[in-house]
Amino acid sequence: MNFRKYLGSVAVLPLIVCAASAQAQDAASDSDSAQVAVTGSVARLCILGEPSQAVVDLGQMAQTSGTNVGRIAALSAQTVSLPASFCNFAGSVVSVSASALVGNSGGTPPAGFAKAVNYTATASGWATQDATATSDASADGANPEQSGAGGTQPDPKQADIDVQLANYTVPGNALLVAGAYTGLVTVTLGPVPIAE
Repeated sequence: MNFRKYLGSVAVLPLIVCAASAQAQDAASDSDSAQVAVTGSVARLCILGEPSQAVVDLGQMAQTSGTNVGRIAALSAQTVSLPASFCNFAGSVVSVSASALVGNSGGTPPAGFAKAVNYTATASGWATQDATATSDASADGANPEQSGAGGTQPDPKQADIDVQLANYTVPGNALLVAGAYTGLVTVTLGPVPIAE
């Protein structure tokens, strides 16, 4: 047996093991990872759809014949739709404001005449309780506006909101003064108002 040759082989073996260990350490550190948070936000939005009618024309509002000639005619209900209205948050409410149709002629009408037509506006389709307002103008058109809010919608929602105009009346069932009449319905969709 060549003892010197044997020692040479033994001495080489630790070097091979050390080299393999160094390669394993290099393999463990040749990659790394890190995390970066990504954030964003969505603003609270309520959007009303475009009204199906920009103007509701009631036409001739006074009866032109019969026993009640000159007084309010039987006007049919009118409905305006606000399609695909939405709020993207919980706790929203729809409210409606009804302003009476008031004649454009100036001055206070004489006894037995009026220049105001009251009506009820009802907004439905948003919450379990509809929003309703009935204008209450006096014969001379004073104090024409009333408003009301519906129930609270507990979830984000998209829906068609329908606004019906109905129940047209004249203070004291008086004769209507001739002329053009204008009124206004305002629908508002938004968060529940904070109580003061």
